[in-house]
Amino acid sequence: MSRIVTYSPAYTLVPTYECFNRCSYCNFRVDPGRDSWLAIAQAKKILKSFQGTGIVEILILSGEVHPQSPRRKAWFEHLYDLCELALSLGFLPHTNAGPLSWEEMTRLKQVNVSMGLMVEQLTPKLLETVHRHAPSKVPSLRLQQLEWAGELKIPFTTGLLLGIGETVADWKDTLRAIARLHQRWGNIQEVILQPHSPGTQQSLSAPVFPPEKLPRAIAIARDILPSDITLQIPPNLIAQPNLLLDCIAAGATDLGGISPKDEVNPNYPHPTFQSLAQILEPEGWQFRPRLPVYPQYYNWLSPRLQEAIHKIARAILLS
Repeated sequence: MSRIVTYSPAYTLVPTYECFNRCSYCNFRVDPGRDSWLAIAQAKKILKSFQGTGIVEILILSGEVHPQSPRRKAWFEHLYDLCELALSLGFLPHTNAGPLSWEEMTRLKQVNVSMGLMVEQLTPKLLETVHRHAPSKVPSLRLQQLEWAGELKIPFTTGLLLGIGETVADWKDTLRAIARLHQRWGNIQEVILQPHSPGTQQSLSAPVFPPEKLPRAIAIARDILPSDITLQIPPNLIAQPNLLLDCIAAGATDLGGISPKDEVNPNYPHPTFQSLAQILEPEGWQFRPRLPVYPQYYNWLSPRLQEAIHKIARAILLS
């Protein structure tokens, strides 16, 4: 059994916080038209400040502009331009911006080494509760993204949000759906198990996901998902070191992007690499950085992206 735990040295760029969905647990969004978009010049200044610091992944994490909005095209071009900028400055982009069209995914594949979209939960009953005002959280739309990503050969990250009104049976149904898609296309590199953690901006009145249940959720996922899918957990949402170790022992061997701020859960600061290493290494775990695309997917990417990957791997991960 491998004793390696991985993480991605990352920084999150937010093109805009505006989003037409109103998920009741959200601590990220603002209403459409009430947020200025991140200027390219400002993004360039931010990214240049991280050159030479060990940051590898640039997560382009955006609120969603409605597919029928007259501003959708400009929003998408802005996403593309930010990815192009990140690549030009020596970083590897990974975009998560809600459901995209086939054409949008095809273009973003040119400037992303991987992409992502949380499935969250596939049970339709959440459309009557936490997703009542969230049109893009229709389960079929989320699954379609995973399917299209497979057809387009896009390495993909997805995941479950735990504690928003679903049952254990719902977890299993969602995990089985992900497993079926991966067995067909082989494109799911990671599945995140994210416990609901209340924040100051949400409207949902619901408790934190019981932390003691997380190892069981991980064990269920490890049992259902193919072994080549990595299970990821967010360490900033797991306060107790012993619980983090229990989650890793249950099969979650990646801690995701370690960055200055968790934009989705801003009330929960990310721990440092050093603090996590102090928990893991005395217990015999090796804590190592990784790229936002796994080696088995390198040959899915364009020559330009493969060149960027190998350059960073030589300079940072293999030094």
